[in-house]
Amino acid sequence: MSKLVINARGTARRAPATAPATAPVTAPVVPPAPRWARIAARSAALSAVPSGLWRIAFGCGVPVGFSGATAAAYGAHQPGWGTVYCVVLSLLAEALAFLTLGLVRPWGLVVPRWVPLLGGRRVRPLAAIGPALLGSAILTNLGAAALFGGWARNLAEPDSPQGFAGVVMTLAYLPLVAWGPLLGAVAIDYARRTLRWSS
Repeated sequence: MSKLVINARGTARRAPATAPATAPVTAPVVPPAPRWARIAARSAALSAVPSGLWRIAFGCGVPVGFSGATAAAYGAHQPGWGTVYCVVLSLLAEALAFLTLGLVRPWGLVVPRWVPLLGGRRVRPLAAIGPALLGSAILTNLGAAALFGGWARNLAEPDSPQGFAGVVMTLAYLPLVAWGPLLGAVAIDYARRTLRWSS
């Protein structure tokens, strides 16, 4: 309803009606993530950091233990565009791992306002659950393949990092094996909490 406003001449006029302010979208009321899920999400987000740092060091020309034909093959890719490739791949992997936190944080229920076009909208649970479970299946499969054959085969090659360099490379990539299972567990918990709310 508009109200009367008296101007400087003393005459009254009706003020234009203002549109009611729209209430901001708030996070839906869902049970908070249990402690184990928050720890698992943080661990998943950090699992890509060691291999990313190793890859960036390799891309910047730090000797990481490759020799012979393998060193020549990898050396052709860095520095230069190889450095850009290693840095971008590491940042992309970490960004994807970081998204796991959305499954236990409020921004996994409502898109933050600063996000263009989608800011302030509620996240449809299946839009988060589907990609998370698919990613978990792919990462778990890749991790198992690497753990039960890939690394052993690579380390057996004489040109691959041996000794201390091989241990460092293995320890840098080993946390990636946990990324898939951790993401899957957190995604299942997210589904348990959110699908009940959305139904």
